[in-house]
Amino acid sequence: MPKFPPVVQGFPHLLHGGDYNPEQWLDTPEVWDEDMRLLKAAHCNTVSIGIFSWAMLEPEEGRFEFGWLDAIIEKLTANGIRFNLATPGGAKPAWMGQKYPETLRVTPGRERLMWAGRHNHCLTSPVWREKSSAINRKLAERYGRHRNLAMWHVNNEYNGECHCPLCQDAFRAWLRERYQNDLHQLNHAWWNTFWSHTITDWNQIQSPSPLGERNVHGLNLDWKRFTSDQTVNVFRAEAAPLRELSDVPITTNLMQYHGLDYYKIARACDVVSWDAYPSYHERPDDAFNGAMFGFYHDLYRSMLGKPFILMESAPAQQNYKPVCKLKRPGMHRLEGLQAIAHGSDSVLYFQWRKSRGSVEKFHGAVVDHHGGEKTRVFQDVAALGQTMAKLDGVVGADKPAQVALIYDYENHWAIDDARGPRNPDKGYLPTCIEHYTAFWNNGVSVDVIEPTADFSKYKLLVAPMLYMLRPGAAERIEAFVQNGGTFVTTYFSGIVNETDLCFLNGFPGPLRKVCGIWAEEIDTLYSDESADVVVADDGGLGISGAYAGIEFCDLIHAEGAQVLATYGSQFYAGRPALTVNRFGKGKAYYVASRNDRRFQRDFFRGLVRQLGIPRAIEADLPEGVTVQTRTDGEQEHVFLLSFSRNACTLSLAGERFVDAESGAAVVDSLELPPYGSRVLLRTLEHNS
Repeated sequence: MPKFPPVVQGFPHLLHGGDYNPEQWLDTPEVWDEDMRLLKAAHCNTVSIGIFSWAMLEPEEGRFEFGWLDAIIEKLTANGIRFNLATPGGAKPAWMGQKYPETLRVTPGRERLMWAGRHNHCLTSPVWREKSSAINRKLAERYGRHRNLAMWHVNNEYNGECHCPLCQDAFRAWLRERYQNDLHQLNHAWWNTFWSHTITDWNQIQSPSPLGERNVHGLNLDWKRFTSDQTVNVFRAEAAPLRELSDVPITTNLMQYHGLDYYKIARACDVVSWDAYPSYHERPDDAFNGAMFGFYHDLYRSMLGKPFILMESAPAQQNYKPVCKLKRPGMHRLEGLQAIAHGSDSVLYFQWRKSRGSVEKFHGAVVDHHGGEKTRVFQDVAALGQTMAKLDGVVGADKPAQVALIYDYENHWAIDDARGPRNPDKGYLPTCIEHYTAFWNNGVSVDVIEPTADFSKYKLLVAPMLYMLRPGAAERIEAFVQNGGTFVTTYFSGIVNETDLCFLNGFPGPLRKVCGIWAEEIDTLYSDESADVVVADDGGLGISGAYAGIEFCDLIHAEGAQVLATYGSQFYAGRPALTVNRFGKGKAYYVASRNDRRFQRDFFRGLVRQLGIPRAIEADLPEGVTVQTRTDGEQEHVFLLSFSRNACTLSLAGERFVDAESGAAVVDSLELPPYGSRVLLRTLEHNS
């Protein structure tokens, strides 16, 4: 398995640095010179510039000022610092909002916003598109062939929607195309005979609004799809002059979850990048956050199936959490190495130097208001930079996985929108993360994929709460199992099609055959209730005893499936709670209830062993510890990461490793302090 080429052509090093806002310091040019010195002292090699610089680059319509940007790029180049150059569309200047009010967004309540904040532009506005394209072309003409340009950073953290008349017309045009200009198709897809909602003219359609319609689930889904497509369209338009005039990679930074289908945006990028802001040191422990951000890193790595860029992370205390905790000793290194372990070829920060004013003046930065390199944070950043400089071998390395977990944004929207059987939050995303965590705790690599991805390369496919089935999804799952794959799904799966219409003839709809069960009803429980799930036959998984089913309990009938566990309480005691169905060369498991974490741990650990899925280290890991690997096919970088607040001993299962930083041999076991992290090297053996 060959390595992927470096993201930055001819620069085979991990990128280290972050968001730099030199325009905030134009009146104190000595700060720029000090920044050059400090960047090198922190072992930084890359900065991102121009992200919110529109008003500085075009202070008046049509009058461009690039002198300050020329000067800082010259300084960065002279000091050996690469730069990611951003297009400034993330926050348009005041003159545009004043002169062209149509560029201002309109809320779902049909109020036009004032010029303010960020992402205050209409996605459809021809004026905004014209102006953003014009300034992007100017930037590309001036800097697109610069020898020190690393990549283009388009816009910033796309999010939000606009409900103005322009967007309403664009939405109707999108619907006409989707439904082949046939209102009958649309009315059927949205089930508009309900409540006499039949549409007889395209102009009757309005986007969801608290003043109007928000209970037609097909409409709500299509509006979200349209908004995602419109965002991709905007991204492509902003990127067009960059692609024409430059040949460096183009990306835009995604976020944790912001209501857009990031799979679609990722496919328009050359490299996926994202901004990670964990809330470490919350109660009760940090292991959950560690697993959650492992999930997100693997999600963004899986989107293009190659290394991603961690575009933003907090070098210190964040300023917008309910309780803004300082990073404990070891956490900065641990957080950075975790991103690299899961596929990032960078650790970049927001922000390099703290702003003197406005909303993010107390958001952590490498350089504090104090200035200089004597702070604890600066020393942590510099130490990580030293470590990263020794890890050139990981650049472009792959992270192969034999397990895939389906996470679907459209399914997420549909589940959130459903009224019943449990309201308001049905916990789709936390459930996906909890299933993922069972593998993370075992040091098993996981791809997090969309339901349209290729399943054939995996041994195990896990799809929690696959409520909505896209066209062809069930057939592809059947083929996967038929050809020897193992499939796991759960309660509240196979309920609706892509327009949120319920399947007829029994749930889990098109999955009924492959799962070998019929789900007749679903019960929901209060937070202080549970239903015993008692193992009757472990099916070779090594599980036994009773587990707690919580919140959701499907009442199912086995239709050819083998019953492995039954409910031991509630009125449905004795009914199947866990089944396996042999289908072709493979198996399909149906987990009928939302079970406690102990069940996830035991069940998936049993599956991993039964299927012979490799773990990073063939030893049980201490609580809160994960081990992740990246490989070039000849050598593996093995990342030992402890999110525990306690020291622990980690068995190496008799293997011999080399410490990637010191070169010393490591055998038998090693000690990890609280929030400890190590990077080891393992040479792979090849069968001749």
